[in-house]
Amino acid sequence: MRSYRELLVYKKSYEQAKGIYELTRSFPKEEQFGLTSQIKRAATSIPLNIAEGYGKAEIGAEVLRFLSMARGSSCEMEVLLEFSKDFGYLSSGDYEYLSEEQRQIGKMLTGLIRSLKEKTATTNV
Repeated sequence: MRSYRELLVYKKSYEQAKGIYELTRSFPKEEQFGLTSQIKRAATSIPLNIAEGYGKAEIGAEVLRFLSMARGSSCEMEVLLEFSKDFGYLSSGDYEYLSEEQRQIGKMLTGLIRSLKEKTATTNV
């Protein structure tokens, strides 16, 4: 893999982050520094951590650490989406779509982490 930009999980998380920015424009103004800010940070944290991890010189512990942080942000997004739905800021349809996308991103990150751990383990043998 030459670049993080080639990773489907990066592309998918980047597109979802853009969508979250668009979607949160309709959130109430009083949430600007609360839920709106938090969901934007969590959404952008996923592709940013993937990029930063792959920006490291070699595949190893640092890459895995950043991918793990991206995975944590993915879990955080699941909760933030649920809050947004429960407070009436997301329709049920938007919530279902975004939650499914987020679950897919989480699974992709988990698979990538597992794959890189296996690769690292066989390289270090």
